[in-house]
Amino acid sequence: MTAAFTPGAAPGSPAAPERRLLLVHAHPDDESITTGATMAKYAAEGAHVTLVTCTLGEEGEVIPDGLAHLAPDQDDTLGPHRIGELAAAMRALGVTDHRFLGGPGRYRDSGMMGAPTNDRPGCFWQAELDEAAQLLAAVVCEVRPQVLVTYGPDGGYGHPDHIKAHRVAMRAVELAATKNGRSQGEPHRVQRVYWNVVPRPVLDEGFARLHAADDDGEVFPFPGFTGRTGFAQPDDVPGVVDSAAEVDVTVEADAYVAAKARAMAAHETQVSVRHTSRGPVFALSNGLAQPLSGTEFFQRADRDGAAPAGADDLFAEVDA
Repeated sequence: MTAAFTPGAAPGSPAAPERRLLLVHAHPDDESITTGATMAKYAAEGAHVTLVTCTLGEEGEVIPDGLAHLAPDQDDTLGPHRIGELAAAMRALGVTDHRFLGGPGRYRDSGMMGAPTNDRPGCFWQAELDEAAQLLAAVVCEVRPQVLVTYGPDGGYGHPDHIKAHRVAMRAVELAATKNGRSQGEPHRVQRVYWNVVPRPVLDEGFARLHAADDDGEVFPFPGFTGRTGFAQPDDVPGVVDSAAEVDVTVEADAYVAAKARAMAAHETQVSVRHTSRGPVFALSNGLAQPLSGTEFFQRADRDGAAPAGADDLFAEVDA
């Protein structure tokens, strides 16, 4: 479980665990899909893991027919429902410190890029950058993480909320290091910022295993879908980079893949998980199967000072 933590505690004190990790994600479920095994691993090892989610994911498509009424074009109650899904996912990962940026519902899901909802007042895409970044900087100054994880500049796949989460996280790191970000305690400098990525060769191997499991008749149908669906393509996966040379840290957390799968399954409106003899697989609302891995990959935001080749720890070469 995530170590106990006293807000604003001085680094190195008994009230501040030696390792502190902050993750910034756009919607409930993003954290489990892209960084769930990493979160579970560090939480189990006693690090303080904090998740900040920027929206409630109100614009998500709903998989189970029995929950279709939650959708934004019906009851529009998907956001509150996803708060409960996120709480269940965090229990599966052993993470006890999870927050919504500015509080639940402060910023609404913006929908996919180009959708009319991008222009809705109050959506995250329309948020004033420094205002949102100040809210996150306050969390940084409170928790005092050495390491922050978010998306790359394109948000991994071009979703406006992912792009905005990247911009807010990077700006918050700047603000937290100065008096402009001072909210609780002294300003704080985050030592490492990482973007979650997936190298294409590893992804290709994962899809090869997925197709082999399908040849054995183990993949379809996914829970919540009627009949056979298809396969995602590697280009459909967020954060793909061309080679392992673009990865600075590889967190091998296969021991926590079951926890990751449980966390993903907790997001039942958005994710469907199926287990095969070759490991778990999952599908989003499009019904396209993807491999589910316990190994996760990270690229350092400042690659001029990248971690040593083959690094396997996000906290490599950071100070307590």
